[in-house]
Amino acid sequence: MRVLGVDPGLTRCGLGVVDGGVGRAVTCVDVGVARTGTELSIDQRLLGVADEVERWITRHRPDVVAIERVFSQHNVRTVMGTAQASGVVALVAARAGLPVAFHTPSEVKAAVTGEGRADKHQVTAMVTRLLRLAEAPRPADAADALALAICHCWRAPMISRMAEAEARAAEFAKAHKARLAAAQKERLAEAARARR
Repeated sequence: MRVLGVDPGLTRCGLGVVDGGVGRAVTCVDVGVARTGTELSIDQRLLGVADEVERWITRHRPDVVAIERVFSQHNVRTVMGTAQASGVVALVAARAGLPVAFHTPSEVKAAVTGEGRADKHQVTAMVTRLLRLAEAPRPADAADALALAICHCWRAPMISRMAEAEARAAEFAKAHKARLAAAQKERLAEAARARR
């Protein structure tokens, strides 16, 4: 499975492509950052992010796009830009016919470091080690994008099994409800026959 991980942002949008192999084997395909200037209008900055993500999708042909789920932070302005960039990335992925997965920062940290409250240095160090990179990806947004891709590679099989289990449970519930309705209908019919 090839995953494009995206750490959304307006000034720096981290991009990382990882191939997942057998078990927990992961390989770095590419890593980088899409940058937009603060002197540009928001619409132009979002367009710049969208164009770069589209180029990465065309170049690397991922199977899925994993995006960091935006959580409220102290700086509302930062959150707004991050949320807007996240939405643009999801839209570009959807237009390319790719599924989109959102992972929380704590899910990503826990998957990569074993600790949901790990700091950026720990995440970068583990990403470097897991992908056997000669040097740590810079800036931290690039490392975070790779961490997102790794997280999805490792969590996707579990997510898929849970979705299958939920689908089976829904089918079972539907069949059970139909049997109950049929039994109720039969009881009513018997009661009606008994009254005659």
